[in-house]
Amino acid sequence: MLSDQQTIRLYTIIDIETTGNGIKGNKITEIAIFKYDGYEIVEEYTSLVNPECEIPYFITGLTGIDNQMVRDAPTIDQIADEILEITKDTIFVAHSVNFDYNVIKNEFKNIGREFVRKKLCTVRLSRKLIPGYNSYSLGKLCSALGIPLTDRHRARGDAHATTLLFEKLLRAEGAEAVFKTFLNARSQEATLPPALSREVYEKLPEVPGIYFFKNAKGAIIYVGKAINIKKRVLGHFYDKSTKEIEMCQETANIDFELSGSELVALLMESDAIKHHYPPFNRAQKRTIQQYAIFSYEDRKGIMHLAHNKLKAAPNPLMIYYSTTDCRAALQEICKTFELCPKYCHLQEGVEHCSHYSITNCGGICRGKEKALSYNERVLKAIQSLKGTHQNFVIQEKGRTLEEQAFIWIENGRYAGYGFVQKEETIHSYDDLETFLIRKKNTLEAQRILQSYLLKNPEKEKFLLTAPIL
Repeated sequence: MLSDQQTIRLYTIIDIETTGNGIKGNKITEIAIFKYDGYEIVEEYTSLVNPECEIPYFITGLTGIDNQMVRDAPTIDQIADEILEITKDTIFVAHSVNFDYNVIKNEFKNIGREFVRKKLCTVRLSRKLIPGYNSYSLGKLCSALGIPLTDRHRARGDAHATTLLFEKLLRAEGAEAVFKTFLNARSQEATLPPALSREVYEKLPEVPGIYFFKNAKGAIIYVGKAINIKKRVLGHFYDKSTKEIEMCQETANIDFELSGSELVALLMESDAIKHHYPPFNRAQKRTIQQYAIFSYEDRKGIMHLAHNKLKAAPNPLMIYYSTTDCRAALQEICKTFELCPKYCHLQEGVEHCSHYSITNCGGICRGKEKALSYNERVLKAIQSLKGTHQNFVIQEKGRTLEEQAFIWIENGRYAGYGFVQKEETIHSYDDLETFLIRKKNTLEAQRILQSYLLKNPEKEKFLLTAPIL
């Protein structure tokens, strides 16, 4: 039932048609606004809008709005005052409200104006107050509820049908409590995707792991990793980029797996992306650029260590996945073996080295050391790089206090990860094999581990006679 408290609210039920070029590039071609007091429509505003750009042919096919129709229509700048006035002190209502609201907000931002209103989503309200329908699209919901919907995909027709739907929702059983919750500034209801139930979101844990966004058919559309799953997922909902909004519009469910640590989460995420190939994961679908450290001897007989793209590196000694990692490794080698920053190409175009942190050069760049003795240390450095291909584990936090996680490196290659109860004693590879979840040694996994070990070399634990976990 509609209470006295609800009658004092004013709502503006809004629908827009657009050029369909993503949120930031999306320009309004038509807008319809019905001001509703809970009982009747008290004011109406409808207008075509000149988007000041071409309308794609497929949008014209959907809406019937073409370039000729909007040529003499007002621009958003010319009708901004009217939109602000009719929506003033009202609650912004729309079907999948975040789309309409964000497009209008962005259009106002582009003309130097501000648009801020409280929001209600008729998709989320419908799912809560009239559950059980297979689809909550405006067309199918109106058909199921017997709501007349004329002039489909035109702003006035869709806005009027949404108004009739909203009227039913206001009078649905339990409406007062639901509306109160949805309008609570801390409820996040207007932030959650229209097809996602609040119960699913509330069940998300606040610990490290990976999460899966799924559409209404159960297909995985995005995989992410997080130190705090719940907080990271909410970050997607607040993000107003086109990709994030489109992804959230399709999200109907969220699953998760715990990892115990960020490193294991990174490896789990990479594996899941390559297994499911979700449409909204783009970063790890790109070809990874590889770099390498290599050596050469100059005309003076001095051996150099340098780095370059893998294709341009003769006889690579070690492969990395960023120039930053290459330089970090070279700096560590330079310090450890007392080499010259100039001849390790950490300083270019200088006569003598003068590195800010590496000061133990023996003087090869100043003629104080012979090439023979310097080259001996370079050869030792090269041997150390070649000798990194061995078996070891990286120990990480487990998913519970009683558990530890490990990442297994076998002959210098990523073999997988696993979880072991702390009460277990691991002495050998055979002991570890029982708990190992084997994974592919992909370029992305190599990059993740290499970058991690460069920053945390103390994490390596070699298989000796003593327990390793």
